[in-house]
Amino acid sequence: MTELLNILKVTLEEGFMYALLALGVYITYSILDFPDLSVDGTVPFGAVITGVLITMGVNPWLCVLISFLAGALAGSVTGLLHVKLKIRPLLCGILVMTALLSINLVILMAGTGGKTIVSFFNLPTIFSDLPASLIPQKILGFQLTALFVTLLLALISKLGLDAYLSTKSGLLLRATGSNQQYVTMLARDPGRMKVLGLAIGNGFAGLAGSVIAQQKGSADLSMGPGMVVIGLASVIIGLSLFKKVRFLKATTKVLFGALLYKACLSAALALGLPTQYLKLLMAVIFTIALVSSNILKKGARRAALTEGSIADA
Repeated sequence: MTELLNILKVTLEEGFMYALLALGVYITYSILDFPDLSVDGTVPFGAVITGVLITMGVNPWLCVLISFLAGALAGSVTGLLHVKLKIRPLLCGILVMTALLSINLVILMAGTGGKTIVSFFNLPTIFSDLPASLIPQKILGFQLTALFVTLLLALISKLGLDAYLSTKSGLLLRATGSNQQYVTMLARDPGRMKVLGLAIGNGFAGLAGSVIAQQKGSADLSMGPGMVVIGLASVIIGLSLFKKVRFLKATTKVLFGALLYKACLSAALALGLPTQYLKLLMAVIFTIALVSSNILKKGARRAALTEGSIADA
């Protein structure tokens, strides 16, 4: 029983961390309909910056903010490549992701004296600094500090994104992905909104990288590969499974999607799946999510056509 509760605790902790990433991917993939692969670079970008800054004595919460801004900067570069230079979205993401591989390595080696990993296990992080230090070390025999902190960050990020999307700028951002001509008719530049959306989306990716690094106590370049799959799978699972749950906002569905995705991975590992197959399992879950999403969409179209035929009759 204790082992099961520990697995649940870790699943929730990591699920809330990856929910931050999923919120960013939701903006680029679902709202803007932009296949942004630069996420695989911006997550370790935020992690590496956080790791180096923490070893320099910078406040860990300030590191989180700086990582968000750094990710936003990388995302804006992706947007500018597409809007100003007319490069295809997929290629823009690949270009920025490739560039960040070198940038991350340069930052790491400059901050660690030539090492390719930065460790800060005994230094203050958001999980040991205020307000986390006010939480009791153990509750009912479990260390729940990380769970409370990640839950708090996920809720703040979700509510903040909801608040932004309800503003005039947020509504224009949503319209940019679905109807660019409408945005142009309002005398607004859809290209500018794309750059803004990509900046916010990758800002969340950088934020996720910072939190993941602080939870691990280290940062390196291996954190990047597979992050876009995690984010996309979380978005697709959440939006597909809870599609008919009207009272849930899309951001809430994405958050649940991240938790379910992580739960699937945790269950597989608990059942004895070797860790070397983890990336393969991630790809399989992502494929199932994509296929299920397409089947549900086709079913919805058929139902709509059937209703239309009955109405015409």
